Amino acid sequence: MAATLREVADRAGVSVRTVSNVVNDFPQVAAGTRARVQKALDELGYQPNAVARTLRRGRSGLIALVLPELDVPYFAELTRAVIEQAAAAGYTVVVDQTDGDPVRERELVMRGNRAAMFDGLIFNPLALDGADLRDRPSSTPVVLLGERVIQGGLDHIMIDNVGAAGLATRHLIDLGRRRIAAIGDQADESRQTGRLRTAGFTAALRTAGLEITPELIRPTEFFHRSDGAAAMSDLLALPDPPDAVFCYNDLLALGALRTILSHGLRVPEDIALVGFDDIEDGRYSTPSLTTIRPDKTQIAKHAVQLLLSRLEGDTTPPAEISADYDLVIRESTGS
Repeated sequence: MAATLREVADRAGVSVRTVSNVVNDFPQVAAGTRARVQKALDELGYQPNAVARTLRRGRSGLIALVLPELDVPYFAELTRAVIEQAAAAGYTVVVDQTDGDPVRERELVMRGNRAAMFDGLIFNPLALDGADLRDRPSSTPVVLLGERVIQGGLDHIMIDNVGAAGLATRHLIDLGRRRIAAIGDQADESRQTGRLRTAGFTAALRTAGLEITPELIRPTEFFHRSDGAAAMSDLLALPDPPDAVFCYNDLLALGALRTILSHGLRVPEDIALVGFDDIEDGRYSTPSLTTIRPDKTQIAKHAVQLLLSRLEGDTTPPAEISADYDLVIRESTGS
């Protein structure tokens, strides 16, 4: 049975109010008394009621995490990282998804009563713009994730998609591949991930003096396995198929891998393949998948820390943080 404040107070020889002041880290406690109370707390294994504590501070102890697709492994792995970081700070994460639908995104962000349930929001938008977020009825702090650039005066954690795509493409060039394709381009203004990764891909080709061939840059509506498989089928139907492919996420790459192998071709001997995200599935595919690895733990840590700093009254200008990434070389490019 958990110890009570009264039991701690009796053990330390002080009042219940003094114990409460120590538990809540109030300054008006003498150093000697604080040490005596802390010793009693430790001896009795006292655990404060986190719910009551946050309510006393006018907080719920809840953080909302809103993502486009929870069944996409990248977002699932990122969610785990955010939950771990928030839990270490004493917060619980409530997760919701939007499917990238603008109506759904607006509904989740604009509902004032719902927003009041949470101390802060970590949000990966695909459709909303700065005006939507500036006009929301709630003053709840928001930290943005992802590539959607929103001029809304909010903290933002992202990846340098142009640089990362260039790194993946240069790796294929360094292997001696010269007819390099890309899967995942997206013309929609709101789908900035595809546009940025295409920019990095084409920039790397230009720097290497290689021709940019439009038929080798394949758009997809989504970044799912089926999209990658279909786009790869189109590439293999060309009179001169590619000898390497950069896919804009690992799910696209896994779909492309399936298509390549089903055509009796070898990876990487016939076609080298690179993905993006370093999801767990790619480590166990056959062959294992070379990929760009964003630092998901760093993204989660920055997001939670920025949110908590705003809750503590930080009024410095909004931060724009680019998280680290690296290239993980595996069997699909010859590791």
